[in-house]
Amino acid sequence: MVITYYGISCFKIQSGETVLVFDPPSKDFPVSDFGLKIPRFQTDIVLISHNQHKDHNGYETLPGKGDSEYPFIIDGPGDYEIQKVLIKGIKSFHDSELGKKFGLNTIYVVEIEGINICHMGDFGEKNLTGQIKESLRDIDILFIPILGPSMDPQMAAQIAAQIEAKIIIPMHYHKDKKALKKFLDEFGNGENKPVEKLTLKKKDIADKKGEAIILIPCL
Repeated sequence: MVITYYGISCFKIQSGETVLVFDPPSKDFPVSDFGLKIPRFQTDIVLISHNQHKDHNGYETLPGKGDSEYPFIIDGPGDYEIQKVLIKGIKSFHDSELGKKFGLNTIYVVEIEGINICHMGDFGEKNLTGQIKESLRDIDILFIPILGPSMDPQMAAQIAAQIEAKIIIPMHYHKDKKALKKFLDEFGNGENKPVEKLTLKKKDIADKKGEAIILIPCL
């Protein structure tokens, strides 16, 4: 499995010939303002955590593979199986007021190559509910936002600690090095050398215990 970060909340997961993408930005979102580019490559599955914001809902930018003009798009809660990839979408909120400010958010748990990946989207609740926490057991890799209208590095560190993933990858901080450092300090991982891609197998993460990894956005 190869994990590539494209900035904001967008990640590409490649497993053999299967390509899955979380939260690609829309073509209408000014990614260049953040030193980024719109990702453009063929993909099988696109997961959208919420359609309200253009930095997360750009499914139209990615063509499908083979004879498929468009990839399979998932944009809400439910259970799915596509190309032997198991996906669970979990309802949550973009704020701590039951979505009254910023609406709904979908957390995704994806099982691929026997590895459980959790993408929190723009999760903005102050605490994990019992139901969500139960759904996020045995997470191997966690993508968590550390900045947002309802999120800060300290809150993100507290939530990451509750989930107890083997690997934690911060996202949605838009090159804010102070926020990133604060998250790492809060989480207890102050020294982390950024990497361009993460290539791993199930056996590589068996002994990991809450290791934070910083991915450099691909341009």
